[in-house]
Amino acid sequence: MEEVCLNSEPVFDMVDEYEGDGEGEGDCSAVEHDDETGSKHSKKEPPLPTIGLEFDSFDEAYDFYNIYAKEQGFGIRVSNSWFRTKKKERYRAKLSCSSAGFKKKSEANNPRPETRTGCPAMVVIRLVDSKRWRIVEVELEHNHQVSPQIKRFYKSHKKMILAARKARPPTEPVTEIHTIKLYRTAAMDAVSNGFSNVSEREGIHQPDHSKHLELKEGDAYAVYNFFCRMKLTNPNFFYLMDFDDDGPLKNVFWADARSRAAYGYFSDTVAIDTTCLTNKYELPLISFVGVNHHGQSVLLGCGFLGHKSVEYFVWIFRAWLKCMLGHQPQVIVTDQCKSLQIAVSEVFPKARHCFCLWYIMQRVPEKLGGLRGFEEIKRQLNKAVYNSLKIIEFETSWTEMIKKHGLGDNKWLQTLYEERKQWVPVYLKDTFFAGMIPIRENESLNAFFDGYVHKHTSFKEFVDKYDLALYRKHLKEATADVQSKNSSFELKTRCNFEVQLSKAYTKEIFDKFQSEVEGMYSCFNTRQVTANGPIITYIVKERVEIEGNEKEVRSYEVLFETNQVDIRCICSLFNYKGYLCRHALNVLNYNGVEEVPSRYILRRWCKDFKFQHVDLGSTDIDVYGPVYRQSHFHNCAVPIVEGGAQSEEQYKIALHELQELLNKFNLVDDS
Repeated sequence: MEEVCLNSEPVFDMVDEYEGDGEGEGDCSAVEHDDETGSKHSKKEPPLPTIGLEFDSFDEAYDFYNIYAKEQGFGIRVSNSWFRTKKKERYRAKLSCSSAGFKKKSEANNPRPETRTGCPAMVVIRLVDSKRWRIVEVELEHNHQVSPQIKRFYKSHKKMILAARKARPPTEPVTEIHTIKLYRTAAMDAVSNGFSNVSEREGIHQPDHSKHLELKEGDAYAVYNFFCRMKLTNPNFFYLMDFDDDGPLKNVFWADARSRAAYGYFSDTVAIDTTCLTNKYELPLISFVGVNHHGQSVLLGCGFLGHKSVEYFVWIFRAWLKCMLGHQPQVIVTDQCKSLQIAVSEVFPKARHCFCLWYIMQRVPEKLGGLRGFEEIKRQLNKAVYNSLKIIEFETSWTEMIKKHGLGDNKWLQTLYEERKQWVPVYLKDTFFAGMIPIRENESLNAFFDGYVHKHTSFKEFVDKYDLALYRKHLKEATADVQSKNSSFELKTRCNFEVQLSKAYTKEIFDKFQSEVEGMYSCFNTRQVTANGPIITYIVKERVEIEGNEKEVRSYEVLFETNQVDIRCICSLFNYKGYLCRHALNVLNYNGVEEVPSRYILRRWCKDFKFQHVDLGSTDIDVYGPVYRQSHFHNCAVPIVEGGAQSEEQYKIALHELQELLNKFNLVDDS
């Protein structure tokens, strides 16, 4: 297996050698050239020259454009070069079509006919960071006919043949070899149609492509251009690719700067969404998703997986962990899958691994729908899962369901029961989920890319929609930030708890907490049942809706520690959602406590949470790393953005200063 790390800079490996500077090439006359080998290999065109592509040297940049030109049917030359005066070091160059410009007029008796057309096709490359060459300008259109079908041999292609001769024994026929890596692109081309373009008769082992990414026509270039563009516009963009020893692409992972910064804040609970793999979509997408301070889903990275197996899951989990500087989440939520289970335990041994309840309950009709008395089975199953406040209640309800309907031999239910401690809420009361799992029957869950990915979405379609999806998510978060900071929330009760938290929580979280405050009025008959020193046990009764409009009275046990003002309800809403339930609030109110204790006001739900600095005292934060820099810089920039939006005058001032700063960055880059 070969792993290619692309978090640094793109690298293009070429077999061909650089032809030379080319300024003295003259008119680059062309001659007819026939392929004498008599055999042609099916091959795709190399990637298009794109602004932002980077190379390790001038030679590699020249070779890249030369190979592209050969495939398209034109020659190239270095038409202009810029050098630094002191070091005589080239820092900029223009590679043009050999038909660019016009020849100087000759006073000879028999001057050569004009062969140039003033063709505008060219690329401009520039040295950045004193070590890499980047394409900064591109023009692909010619003003004359070019065609790969026209077999002409240009001078710029000469050494491509010579390099092939040197690389082979003299007895073998000369064959041109082009090995470009999208970051190893040829390998991606090789799998774009599920087969290699080298045949078995050449002695090359044919790999098992059922475990590789099945890229269709245009997918490889779309992914290639997507990564190039993201790396250019998003300096902290991280990505890894996993290639087979035989060349085909197996796995891909990436995370942009926002995702990496978001993980610095919201690393407590992470869901790994494998819906596309489970439902066998054409796009094998896997997403890492967290929850932000508004309770909204936030992307923490994603990738494409070539096969749903332990080995492949382990690779992408390690890629994600490497991207996040080795900082493991506290809780990981996944689908119920054995391969996922093994991979998570291997890569995230310290994390609490749970199965997503919503995914499991969505499979009930599929797994049990054909059974006699299905509706009654479903009702009893929902009751056992959602209504059990104690483990004994769940065990009793489950046993009754199994016995009543004769389900003792049902393999799916057997597996669910064996793994109940990883998905049934009553077993997960000591785990913080940040609202990521539904604990009520009427709660649902939406995938991060819901509405952007369907059964037949291609790789190309997805990367085209990726920016739009993230833009809308970021806009939604930014809008919620403004609303939370600048809006005064409507109070619906006279309770001090509501007033207190309206000043702290974001609007979305306050709305949810407000429902609990209002729910205090559906609670009644709060009474003390036992006392053990400072620990007092209360029973709070509540009328709750069940099926239809029917209601029933349920009793909730609440423990209250009077010295430290600690409180815990048997419903465990605080651990599931991150804010106190109506039963706990009722007991606090009963004891004359007028404010929610600070330990129960989680900072992650506060409106100023992202404007605060990353905790420098944490041993898990690398203050020299990209996550910290991105987070810290974002915090410093937010007041500027908000201030600049207040008026037209402030907007112009902020925009002017920002442009000045960007100009300084460009000057540093050029030097």
